[in-house]
Amino acid sequence: MTDASRLVELRNLTKFFHIGRGEVVHAVDDVSFGISAREIVGLVGESGSGKSTLGKTVLGLHDKTSGDVIYNGEKLPAKYKPADFQRHARVMQMIFQDPYSSLNPRMTVGEIVGEGLKLHTSLSGAQVRDRVGEWLRRVGLNPDHMARYPHEFSGGQRQRIGVARALVLEPEFVVCDEPISALDVSVQAQVVNLLDELKESLGLTLLFIAHDLSMVRYVSDRMAVMYLGSLVEVGPADRVFFAPKHPYTELLIGSNPEPDPRTERGRDATAIRGEIPSPVNVQPGCRFANRCPKAMDVCEATTPELIPVRDLGHDERLVACHLYG
Repeated sequence: MTDASRLVELRNLTKFFHIGRGEVVHAVDDVSFGISAREIVGLVGESGSGKSTLGKTVLGLHDKTSGDVIYNGEKLPAKYKPADFQRHARVMQMIFQDPYSSLNPRMTVGEIVGEGLKLHTSLSGAQVRDRVGEWLRRVGLNPDHMARYPHEFSGGQRQRIGVARALVLEPEFVVCDEPISALDVSVQAQVVNLLDELKESLGLTLLFIAHDLSMVRYVSDRMAVMYLGSLVEVGPADRVFFAPKHPYTELLIGSNPEPDPRTERGRDATAIRGEIPSPVNVQPGCRFANRCPKAMDVCEATTPELIPVRDLGHDERLVACHLYG
């Protein structure tokens, strides 16, 4: 992948939160990777690994502590001003995880979904209503319900409203923060298929954050695995899922076993021992060392770098592990 092919590129992106008494939360720590145009990158990891913070920092919802986000060749501001949000909202959007707090309860569904069209296009009122109705239908809602308020809908329906709100502007890049977690299985498939369709018809590029590893594998071109603020593995989604190289990736996938179609049998379930450590004042060394069954002495003191690892003739894999250093 060449730099010119990347729509979004993160260079040493870092987001720390200072919480007093000299303590610092290392939410996102020196993350670098790129996303090509029309590519879907799935971002996975346990709760507390920094996935949502990464997505919000990429879009400017969190100020950057250090590092850069490059979008279509342009370095984005470290701290967004209102004019920056106005300029980039047309091409960069986010589908939020919580369908309850992300929708204004005082606005109707038609107003929520159509707000971006009124702010960023010259469409007439009638054209806005038509476009809103079209997108409500595409996400499985009734266009006749535009005059209703969010509290009149179920959690799953509210999430679909959030999807319509983000996609109605037909942006180039969307961060999807757990967009299907509140939906039942049939609607999950509908939303995922819609995103896949838009990838082709609109040239949509996605950073798809989710806990459901099998769904991430299905929808993504590549998968990035995050642990305690850092990336530990990046590679083609199928290869990462079926042939993980980092011990954390192996255990994470093994903790949610599903039948392997290549062997026609289920994989043995594994469990990650212990809890994810605190992200406050993280010390040097491999962050997974205290939970890793393959830890070595070097893991305690030296932080492994994310480096290219040969993958038996397949596309390049990046892994941060001393087993490959």
